[in-house]
Amino acid sequence: MLSLSHCQRIFLARATADMRKGANGLSELVRSHLGKDPLSGDAFVFVGRRRNYVKILVWDVSGFWVAAKRLERGRYAIGDRIGARDARGSEQVSVAEVMNILEGIEVHHATYHHHAGVEPSRIAE
Repeated sequence: MLSLSHCQRIFLARATADMRKGANGLSELVRSHLGKDPLSGDAFVFVGRRRNYVKILVWDVSGFWVAAKRLERGRYAIGDRIGARDARGSEQVSVAEVMNILEGIEVHHATYHHHAGVEPSRIAE
């Protein structure tokens, strides 16, 4: 079973992705567009052009996991975090942020409280 809580880090891709891509295509996007190592154990979240489809790519010692969710109605509440298809890079997000995205919850101007060893960060702008 895929659990995001065990991942080292979670990255939300800034560019929309072609949702026809499988593990190999998404891992190539991780290398070429995000500049990261898809075998790192980090989770990579991709959103489709219509913002109604999300795929998450994770490597776990024996292979890739690809989790996908498509909304039957509406769009994911990601605000302006996702740009054009040719955008590069990613934004590090928390498990809570990914869960909010998957549940359709959009949080504006919220901040995390500082905990020992964890830097406070913005949830959404």
